[in-house]
Amino acid sequence: MIKKGILSFLAVLFSVFAFSQKKLTEGIIQYNVVINTGSEKPKAADFLDGANTTVYLKGNNSRSDMVSALGTQSTLVDGARNSIVILKDYGSQKYMINLTPANWKELNNKYLDVQYSLQDSTRNILGYNCKKAVGKLADGTPVEVWYTPDVQVDNKNFSVMGQNLPGLALEFKTNMGSTSITYTVSKISFTTVPVARFDLPKAGYRIMTYEESKGM
Repeated sequence: MIKKGILSFLAVLFSVFAFSQKKLTEGIIQYNVVINTGSEKPKAADFLDGANTTVYLKGNNSRSDMVSALGTQSTLVDGARNSIVILKDYGSQKYMINLTPANWKELNNKYLDVQYSLQDSTRNILGYNCKKAVGKLADGTPVEVWYTPDVQVDNKNFSVMGQNLPGLALEFKTNMGSTSITYTVSKISFTTVPVARFDLPKAGYRIMTYEESKGM
């Protein structure tokens, strides 16, 4: 259950980001994941340590690819059509899950409407001046965030946990039991993203509805 909870947490953290002020409505953002289970014995969550997420932005379209030792999980959001698709590629197991906005809300219910307390602490991450914010998920799980107010998020629909922050989050840290998870930005590129990056695969995946996927 811990592994499933961590995978869910990582997947919803950054489906996509768009910057304001130096508006990044098109570009690429990369994040690194560090997981510490607090145990010398190998645990399932260790498979997610060292994972990375690459976020692609282009207008209302966004895609986030989380790559770990388990495989790749991608989330594609088409803001214009209000549609969400999750691709799970774990070796021979490949699934394409179609979600409605209501499905997306149900899936991320734990992470919605996080209320943050803004702190005076400051820190520099990747050349950006960041401030600290602390909050709690719906189940009481604590979250520590370092965000930069110098970069305002233009489109927050994809950023479930960033909705109530006055800036862009560059690092998230939380604990699930004895397991700590740290998610930190490693690179931001203001570059052109090909439209094809948001195309869905035409074959090789088992297509499922959200309700069907819950029985997996």
